[in-house]
Amino acid sequence: MTQPNILFICTDQQRYDALGCYGNPYVHSPTIDGLARDGVLFEQTYVQNPVCAPSRASLMTGQYPGNHGLWANGVALPSHQPLVTKALADGGYDCGMIGKMHLSACFDGRTERRLDDGFRYYKWAHDPAHRSPENDYHRWLASAFPELYERAVANGGRARHEPAGFDTMPTEAHYSRWASTRAIEFLDGDRKADAPFFLWVNFFDPHHPFVAPAEYLDRYDPDSLPDPAGFDGELATKPPIQQRASDESYAGHARGFASYSPGEIKDIIVAYYAMVTLIDDEVRRILDRLDALGLADDTIVIFTSDHGEMLGDSDHGEMLGDHRLLLKGPMLYDCAVRVPLIMRWPGHLPAGERRSDLVQWIDLTSRLVELAGLEPMPTAQGMSLLPLARGDADAPSRGWAICEYLDSGHPYDPGVYLTMLRTGDHKLVVEHGPLAGDRSHRGELYDLAADPRELHNLWDDPGSAPARIALERMLLDVLIATRNRSQPREAHW
Repeated sequence: MTQPNILFICTDQQRYDALGCYGNPYVHSPTIDGLARDGVLFEQTYVQNPVCAPSRASLMTGQYPGNHGLWANGVALPSHQPLVTKALADGGYDCGMIGKMHLSACFDGRTERRLDDGFRYYKWAHDPAHRSPENDYHRWLASAFPELYERAVANGGRARHEPAGFDTMPTEAHYSRWASTRAIEFLDGDRKADAPFFLWVNFFDPHHPFVAPAEYLDRYDPDSLPDPAGFDGELATKPPIQQRASDESYAGHARGFASYSPGEIKDIIVAYYAMVTLIDDEVRRILDRLDALGLADDTIVIFTSDHGEMLGDSDHGEMLGDHRLLLKGPMLYDCAVRVPLIMRWPGHLPAGERRSDLVQWIDLTSRLVELAGLEPMPTAQGMSLLPLARGDADAPSRGWAICEYLDSGHPYDPGVYLTMLRTGDHKLVVEHGPLAGDRSHRGELYDLAADPRELHNLWDDPGSAPARIALERMLLDVLIATRNRSQPREAHW
């Protein structure tokens, strides 16, 4: 098989159901919905961590966070870890990256430390307002829209609710437009014509702050959107850290759901959906260029996101404020750890089909290497998605997914350490006790067949004790099965 081009489109903090093709009747996403009609949609894809850096490191290494070493935002991925993009480059691919990497600390304007990543074309920008002199979005903005750039700098960069900051640019100067423009430049001639390409396009939205150009905000009527699901007192049966996160997000560094009025929550929902629609339009620009260059049939397009967002769970499962929570952190609800995954490859993958099997983000790493016709990465722990995507009768199926939170977001005192096991109709979340983080041993158990929105915690329910015990035992086995045993055994001793 000739090596296909790979266009890997990744959003930031987009939960799985914030797209029309995943059953959301409110958000406008015709381009991405079209990808699903022309390709394969995976209904149950779980990331390995609910915050950015550990999740992205899992994609790049194919390993669980407890193995690759980048266990929290602000932690650097060890330099010895092999990256999938380096394997692709060594295998003949011309590799390009646009946007956010987040494999090391970026706080307070730091320039991310770059590893041996294999990228020849590298247009890095951690976020729209990031103050690093290496922020390529700022360089592009200063060249294409100097007045807007100077005004944003003069206003401190992050003016949230008026068109004077990097986060609040008009569409033609927006970070999402920069990302699609750089992608088109790569396709038009910045790539090597005699090599297959891997292009990773990272959109920062729909990450907070919740702002979008006016023309996209105007497409949504807040009064037409359902209220968030959940109920007063829901968190009383959940681990206490969730009530603290409801009062104050990010360990006290951001407002919590409890401090917002219902009208403010609706405005957040509108902005989030508006950001998704803006991305959808920018993805269309990239795909149109792919078509115009005659590259579509030779390119597999993958659309996904690095983690989800606490975005509410109406009767249709789509609203901000679910479980009386916002943003991300020590919560492993589906809206935080289940993401969209769509693959289109004309002539090689079926069109308009859906897969309900449980898959994980680390499976994408193995998938990319297999597409390139390369030997598996010895340290990668995922399974190939190609047989499942094709619909092969003997396609491997794991039957479970896990997610780890190792005090990975803004740190709490004491730290919060969670492990999630999803299998069949149940989800188990264990909050590890005193030996791990000096907290009481608590957790969550959900019967997803009866309670798909994860509202009713069965952890302390006597009738659910057998299911909980069985899942805890299975989790112990899974934790052993997922330890890194890539180093070959050379002899008995």
